[in-house]
Amino acid sequence: MQEESTASLGSAFGALWNGLLWTLQNLAEAFLNIGYAIANPSLWLDWSNKEAVMRFVYYGGSVEFFFAVFVIVLVITIIGMIRRNFMWGCVRVLEGFANTVGRFFAWAGLLMVLQQIIIVFMQRIFTRPDIVFGFGVPLQFDISWYAEELKLYNALVVSLCVTYTFVQGGHVRVDLIYSAVRFRTKKVIDMFGSIFFMIPTAVLIWMYGWYFMWRHLIVPKPSASDTLDRLLLKSRAMRWNVETIGFSPNGFTAYFIFKILLVAFAGLVFIHAIAFFYRSYLEFVEGEGSENKYLDKDSLGEGEEAYEGAH
Repeated sequence: MQEESTASLGSAFGALWNGLLWTLQNLAEAFLNIGYAIANPSLWLDWSNKEAVMRFVYYGGSVEFFFAVFVIVLVITIIGMIRRNFMWGCVRVLEGFANTVGRFFAWAGLLMVLQQIIIVFMQRIFTRPDIVFGFGVPLQFDISWYAEELKLYNALVVSLCVTYTFVQGGHVRVDLIYSAVRFRTKKVIDMFGSIFFMIPTAVLIWMYGWYFMWRHLIVPKPSASDTLDRLLLKSRAMRWNVETIGFSPNGFTAYFIFKILLVAFAGLVFIHAIAFFYRSYLEFVEGEGSENKYLDKDSLGEGEEAYEGAH
C-alpha cells in the first residue's frame, strides 16, 4: 500500500515537472515565433495565398499564439513594474481604446430604435412588404430581413461596448464583502479577479469562437484538432464560403458577423483584463490618492450629478 502511495506521489511530481518543462519550452520558443512572424508577414498575412490563410487560421487558435501573447504581456508588465509611468501609459491607452470603441458602437442602440420605428410605420401604416434604402444603388430587402437585423445592433452593443461599460463602472456587481474591506484589499481582489476570472474566460471564449468563426467563412471547414500540416493540405481545396443563410426565407442573411463579434468580444475582454490588472496594481502600490487616476468617465452634464454611475 505504501509503495502504491509513493508511486502515485512520484507520478504527480513527474507530471508537474513535465508541465513546467513544457511551459518553459513554449515561453522560450515564443520569442523565436514572434520574431519569425514579424520577419515573414507574407506567410500568414498574404491572403491571396491559400496556405497563408490556413496558417492564420491555425496560429490564431494555437498554443504558440497563446504563449506569444503571454510573453508580450509579461515583458510589458515587468517594464511597467520597474517604470510605473510606462504602466500608467498602458492603462490610459487600453482604457482609451475601450472607451473609443464603446462610445462609437453605442450609437447602434439608437439605430436599433430608429429602425424599429421605421419597420412599424412601413408595416402598419404604409403596408409595404419591403424597405428600400440608399442613394444611387438602392438596398432593398424584405421587412423581415430588417426585423431580424435588429439582433445585430444588439450584438454590437453587447460585444463591443462591454469593456467601455466596465471602464465607466456600469456593470452590475454582486457585492458580498468588497465594500467592507480596506482599499488595498479591494485592489488585491480586483487583481485576482482579472487574472483568474477575466483572462481565463476570455481565452476560453476565444478558443471556441475562433474555429467556430472560421467554419462559417471557408471550406473545407477547419477544426481545432487539425494540425498545421493537415490545414496546409486542406488549403489546396480551400475557397471562401461566407455564411449567408438566414433562419427564415426572407430573413437576415449575415449571421457570420455574429461569429466575428464573438471573437472581438473575447479579444476586448482579454485586453481590458490586462488594463484592469495594471490599474489595480498601480492603485495598490500608490495608495488611495491614485484611485481613478487618469480615468476618463462620461458625464451627464451639470445638474445631473445624482445620476452619475446609475446607467
